[in-house]
Amino acid sequence: MIRVVFPGSFDPFTNGHLDVVARAAKMFDEVIIAVGTNTSKQYLFSTAEKMKLIQAAVADYQNVSLVEMHGLTVEFVQELGAGVLLRGLRNERDYQYERDIATMNFRLGGIETLFMMARPENQNISSSTLKEVASFGADVSDFVPAVVAEALASRFKKEI
Repeated sequence: MIRVVFPGSFDPFTNGHLDVVARAAKMFDEVIIAVGTNTSKQYLFSTAEKMKLIQAAVADYQNVSLVEMHGLTVEFVQELGAGVLLRGLRNERDYQYERDIATMNFRLGGIETLFMMARPENQNISSSTLKEVASFGADVSDFVPAVVAEALASRFKKEI
């Protein structure tokens, strides 16, 4: 059985994230979405809220599960018995950033990283940009699963 871990902060979970999960679900026996905390980021949603939103967004995928991640990603992946990390890439900046992390994860624990290119329609979607425009009342429902669009509208007290 091949198990892959898709780690991230997912604040919020976007259609780009969902597309990576959907594609990975066809390629791997099990896809584990690992919701972690990046200490350099400020979050709109709590981990519990993100877990609930993501669970609703991926409910149709039988081989996708969701866990809360603590500590170093490479150690967490090893604890789960997975040998592959999955990362989505939108552009060259993402690649440069992720390449260095992938190298460190391999050197620390022998964990391979698989990069999956975002589909063109998702390459401009970033969680931080979505939060910014949603805070001004913009309709972001084309960029996130419906449950996330509702949560963003509620958080910013705007109708979508």
